[in-house]
Amino acid sequence: MRPATATAAAVTTLLGAGAAAVAIGRYAGDAALRASAGRPLPADPRLTVHATGPGRITLTRCLASLRPGTYGIEGPGVHAVVGPVVPDARHSADTVVRRLVRVTHGALGAGTRVRLTPQLYAGDPRSALGLDHTDVDVPGELGALPAWFLPGARGTWIIAVHGLGTTRAHTMNLMPFLRTQHLPVLGLSYRGDAGAPRPQGGLGHLGDSEWRDVDAAIRHAVRGGAERVILYGWSTGGAMAVHAAVRSPLRDRISGLVLDSPVLDWEATVRALAVARRTPRALLPLAVRAVQGRTGVHGDRLGEAAGPGGLRVPTLVFHGPDDTVAPWQPSRELAGRLPGLVVLQPTPHAPHAAMWNASPAVYEEALRRFLTPLM
Repeated sequence: MRPATATAAAVTTLLGAGAAAVAIGRYAGDAALRASAGRPLPADPRLTVHATGPGRITLTRCLASLRPGTYGIEGPGVHAVVGPVVPDARHSADTVVRRLVRVTHGALGAGTRVRLTPQLYAGDPRSALGLDHTDVDVPGELGALPAWFLPGARGTWIIAVHGLGTTRAHTMNLMPFLRTQHLPVLGLSYRGDAGAPRPQGGLGHLGDSEWRDVDAAIRHAVRGGAERVILYGWSTGGAMAVHAAVRSPLRDRISGLVLDSPVLDWEATVRALAVARRTPRALLPLAVRAVQGRTGVHGDRLGEAAGPGGLRVPTLVFHGPDDTVAPWQPSRELAGRLPGLVVLQPTPHAPHAAMWNASPAVYEEALRRFLTPLM
């Protein structure tokens, strides 16, 4: 081969490899940007139902199916709730038996493919929990945001915001508890959710733009008579809450934050989701740059909001070392920087956004102690 031809071939090969790497980085970044509400995250393993019986379900044995606590399981056309592992149940070496609490809809048969989800309920607060609520539209920056409003006697409202891989149905996990505290609750859908406006380009921003929908919910609450609000966010909903607490024109109405598995380091979350999509580790920086280039996400804004000069309200953080989507080190650092303001409730053996599922009683007692002086 002539030198010129060889050089041209080499350049073409390099350009082709570079283009392929960029494409892979973009594809990996989409795991975070196009994480549609309610769609399983790539880190959620699929399980097979091997058998069911009265109050029992046999699932594929893996770390996920062995998790302590209570979870929803979802598959095509089916939703059910499973409780803890039944320790004395007979099973094969590659299966595990858990308590089957209920089947919400659909049918579970041998061979059904399912995933665990922190969402215990399907439907709405009335159909799922028997709680009276009103369907409301919150005027947002991009259009009307559907929400559930549950009335309460207190003047402090809870604004509850779900995160990656879930829908506003996730907020129903805590509604029975919040009802016992007589707190009004606004369960919010935001841009990109079903029935809500589509974000620009169809891409999520990991809370960097979505926080303005939380700001809209604060305005709606104040117009509705709220004296104060507490922002309660899971996952990227936690990032939205942090942004709103620092950047909202109505931040003086915010009396506290509750953060469950908050995404406080968006780059770490992008990398984690890219790894779950089997992206080679050498290409992870490309995934991060692809996200930033396509959305304008600014990690410094979130870092500043969660920094020493940012948060100024009492904050309770539920997080644990087993979260593979939003590493808990930033939560530990936040609590370490602001020891008089931020309380970290460590929750072991719980996956992303499922700190309550792992131990509801412990979780709710910590939440009760935190909320009582803020009511």
